[in-house]
Amino acid sequence: MGAGFQPNPQAEARATGPTALLLHFPAMSPEKLGQHFLTDASWQERIASAIHIDDGVWVEIGAGHGEMTTRLAHRAGKVLASELDPRLAKRLREVTARFKNVDVVESDVMAVDFEKLTGGGPFSVYGNLPYYITSPILHRLFEHAEQISAIHIVIQFEVAVRIVAQPGRRDYGYLSVVSQWFGRPEIAFRIPPGAFRPPPKVASALVSFRLPGERAKHSVANESAFLDFVKECFAQKRKTLRNNLRARLGALTEDVLRKAGLPADARAEQLTLSQFVALFQLSI
Repeated sequence: MGAGFQPNPQAEARATGPTALLLHFPAMSPEKLGQHFLTDASWQERIASAIHIDDGVWVEIGAGHGEMTTRLAHRAGKVLASELDPRLAKRLREVTARFKNVDVVESDVMAVDFEKLTGGGPFSVYGNLPYYITSPILHRLFEHAEQISAIHIVIQFEVAVRIVAQPGRRDYGYLSVVSQWFGRPEIAFRIPPGAFRPPPKVASALVSFRLPGERAKHSVANESAFLDFVKECFAQKRKTLRNNLRARLGALTEDVLRKAGLPADARAEQLTLSQFVALFQLSI
């Protein structure tokens, strides 16, 4: 999908990885959590087919009532079902009791020790994410990018478009850059509101990331500082890079832009990842 979304119902994504880990969220109603449970069996099967579940390590985020859990359990070597809400954790244990490869653990996605739970080996991720926490969860996963083979997430369609947006597009921003730095995201297909309960007010999409992303092509001494720099470049999207970087570079701003081969009126949304790397290295 990288070059812009073209709806393709047949598009598929692959995943690798012997454990599926189900992660859930605090003991709140679905409405408060922004959760929409994927209850349509045909869409469940379509997603399971698209992500190509094998017997590798899998992490599932937002397991809900276990809508996708049994499909993972049928194919994964081991499923670790993590659920913070004791009531849902109890239900997950009942639903998955017949599977010898499933363990239910109460946990929170933003605090879980992925390395400990997955044994430190490679794993893949599937999740139906609450819309309001998509970006924080992705950033949490990217912290473990060295371990992750693939990420497959069901999210709000508009956010999916931002993730795969290319330079020069209106939707291209920091989320696009950080997502494409760590992975190679593609929109597999759109999912209608009717596939969920309660139905969301907007369309959803399955987005698949293959890891690694552009970071494998570039040498950056301080990755955290680089990503902070990119965020700074997008600080005020309507302003030019010259304005956004003035606080950092002062009188050197124009000279740094010139050395990077960029015009004085260049904006962050016009830059490729390679150009961000070059500009960052000239700025330190």
